[in-house]
Amino acid sequence: MLMIRLARFGAKKKPSYRVVVIDKERARNSRSVEVVGFYNPVSQPPVVKLEHERIAHWLERGAQPSETVGRLLKAHPAAVETVA
Repeated sequence: MLMIRLARFGAKKKPSYRVVVIDKERARNSRSVEVVGFYNPVSQPPVVKLEHERIAHWLERGAQPSETVGRLLKAHPAAVETVA
């Protein structure tokens, strides 16, 4: 089963995240199928960039979003590039 979830990147105490499509059984930062967005909660204001077309493509094919990604999608529903 495929999941759309966050993969952590960035330095210690300064996280940034990639929104990735990945097999549910794989480790958090292991090889992903596709990178479909970016989330930086540290910057002021937090930056969210999502490729909604690609996310919709994967959702149609049965991928399930994680809780956090689901919240990001609800907060930023249709913009390809959004600054919160």
